[in-house]
Amino acid sequence: MNKMLALSLTDYVSALQKAGLFSAFIGNEKEKELLIKQLTFDSRKVCSDCLFVCKGKRFLPSFLDDAVAAGATAYVAERAYDQVSIPGIIVTDVRRAMPVLAGLFFAKPWEDLQLIGITGTKGKTTTAFYLKAILDDYSLSLGRRESAIISTVGIYDGKGISKSIFTTPENIETVGHIRNAVDSGIDFMTMEASSLGIKYGRVDGIRYNIGIFTNISEDHIDSGEHPNFEDYIEAKLRLFDMSDIACVNLDADMVDRVLAAASASQKVITFGTCADADVRGYGIRKEDGLICFRAVCSDFDEEFALSMPGFFNVENALAAITAARALNIPLKYIRSGLLRAKVPGRMEIFTSRSGMLTAIVDYAHNKLSYEKLFASIQKEYPNCDIVSVFGCSGGKTRLRRKYLGTIAGQYSKKVYLVPDDPDYESADDISKEIAAYLDLQNCPYEIIENRGMAIQKAIMGTKSPTVLLILGKGNEAWIKDHGKDIPYPTDAEYVRETLKNLLF
Repeated sequence: MNKMLALSLTDYVSALQKAGLFSAFIGNEKEKELLIKQLTFDSRKVCSDCLFVCKGKRFLPSFLDDAVAAGATAYVAERAYDQVSIPGIIVTDVRRAMPVLAGLFFAKPWEDLQLIGITGTKGKTTTAFYLKAILDDYSLSLGRRESAIISTVGIYDGKGISKSIFTTPENIETVGHIRNAVDSGIDFMTMEASSLGIKYGRVDGIRYNIGIFTNISEDHIDSGEHPNFEDYIEAKLRLFDMSDIACVNLDADMVDRVLAAASASQKVITFGTCADADVRGYGIRKEDGLICFRAVCSDFDEEFALSMPGFFNVENALAAITAARALNIPLKYIRSGLLRAKVPGRMEIFTSRSGMLTAIVDYAHNKLSYEKLFASIQKEYPNCDIVSVFGCSGGKTRLRRKYLGTIAGQYSKKVYLVPDDPDYESADDISKEIAAYLDLQNCPYEIIENRGMAIQKAIMGTKSPTVLLILGKGNEAWIKDHGKDIPYPTDAEYVRETLKNLLF
């Protein structure tokens, strides 16, 4: 096992020189021997003997002042800051420097556990939790710790549970979480690798035992994210450059290109419902409230069941089965993990007393997730109307407004348009933009400025067998407005409270 050591500034300078990122050292030769016992870019977390990284377009010199006051020993930046008296390491690119610093400080912890990375337009979180449930069942059977996870809905690294700010945290944080898992005696970690996380170096330097590619569809195309689709897909395909084994969904769009990129890994295993898949799913059906299917590969032809609704989740389950098989997890734990797996805010289902209303809370928020979700619900609930409640985030991919309005309008009897992290945009303006696409589908809609009131109205207005889809926020207990996270009861809480007072 790699042990973390208190290294000197000389060691960090040498590593940066080797990476071709070192520019200058601000300080004397004696200061190069200072030992570093903490690495962070957050001035609020600084303690003594800290190497503080000055990163980000919004970095302010006052952040460095705060770090020095808290005990920072030295700093890393793209320019010198003369107002502080501590030594500095000047680099050509601080974002590229962070993986070098993190790998050295945390002693490459990915070498001491089994690390699985998941990328794709949709299904990352569900696949991660399916795999975590499988790995937990196996680990606990051996008397080992439950597996670790870094996901959109939260992080568990053996040292604690924390909220996710980004799907994939900054590199120093990510590597720190892996180190915590190793130090906690954890054998497996599953993490989502978002396109932006890959693009901005948040997983650079890390090596995955397994990299999973779920699917690809146009998303995150915006001036502040990916300028075009090519930039988006290229970011996702880079996961294979970091992975020993590639697991690829043969049902994904552009699969030939994905498979070509996957050849960068030492081994490629495919999954899906098509005949050529190494792990093939078939016989998909709904039975006694469960999604049931069979999976066949060279080792077995077995029945599996999912307690989470949604036929599309079979793809995510096949991804988890494929990865688990590559990790030599016994079949009994694959089966038990998939059956019990739940994901906070993903396909959470609620039913009224009479069964006339089924409400589903889900995080679906892009084109591909809407296409699969609405088509699956129509197939699973053929005798029910579909009513949906959703909005779109402000300051992000404007094309989503067109796609979500069009798809929801094709399937829904009625739509309630509500705020969904409007941030610095007007929630009403976003709703009106979506409404234009609902009009093209001749779908009735209502714009309501309070998300909770819309959920209550949609439930109370049920007059016939209905599936109510409440989308976009999942289990998030806040709404982002003008840069602030405003506390907000979760969609599920609104559903539970309203159903208590429902007479049918």
